[in-house]
Amino acid sequence: MNLHTALPEVDYGVRTAPDTVRIERLLPGPIERVWQYLVDPELRAQWFAGGDIEPRAGGRLDLRFHNSALTENDDPPPPKYAAHAGEFHMPCTVTEFDSPHVLAFTFGSDESPSQVRIELAKRGDQVHLLLVHSRLATREGMLSVSAGWHAHLNILRARMTGATPDGLWRTHTRLEAEYAQRLG
Repeated sequence: MNLHTALPEVDYGVRTAPDTVRIERLLPGPIERVWQYLVDPELRAQWFAGGDIEPRAGGRLDLRFHNSALTENDDPPPPKYAAHAGEFHMPCTVTEFDSPHVLAFTFGSDESPSQVRIELAKRGDQVHLLLVHSRLATREGMLSVSAGWHAHLNILRARMTGATPDGLWRTHTRLEAEYAQRLG
C-alpha cells in the first residue's frame, strides 16, 4: 500500500454538527485485535499515544504523545505545533468502556474538554471503526483534530497491514489545508 498516493474520499472526516467531526475506517480484523490497538498502551503508542488506561467509565486515560517519533523520514512540525514535537502528556477521563466495541474519553485538560467516541463493529473479516470527536470549540480545533485523527488513523491502518506510514507531520500539514477547504 503506497500511502503517498491520493487518499480515498471515504477516508476523509465529515462535519456532522458545528462542533463535531466523524471519521471512519475499515481495518483488518478480528475486532479484538483492533481493540487492543486502542487500549494496550504499547500498541496505541505505535499509531497515536501511549499511556495507561483504567478500563472503566470514570477511569483515567493518561495519553503520552511523541508525535515526532511515530514515523520515519518525516518533516519537522509546523511552528504552531512545535510544542507537540517532543513528548507531551494529556490527562483524560474514560467516559465509556465496552470491550471490544466502544471506547470514549475526554480530550484536553482544560475545564471544557472535547469528547472522543470510538466504536468498533465487525464487517466480515474487517472491522469498521467510527470515530466521533465532538465539543470542538473553535474552527482551528476542528481542523487540527480532523487532520490529526485522519493522519493517526492512516498510521494505524499502515501498522495493522504491515505498510510503512507516511510522515505524521507531513501528512497532518497537507490534511489540515485540505480540511480547511472541505469543512468550510
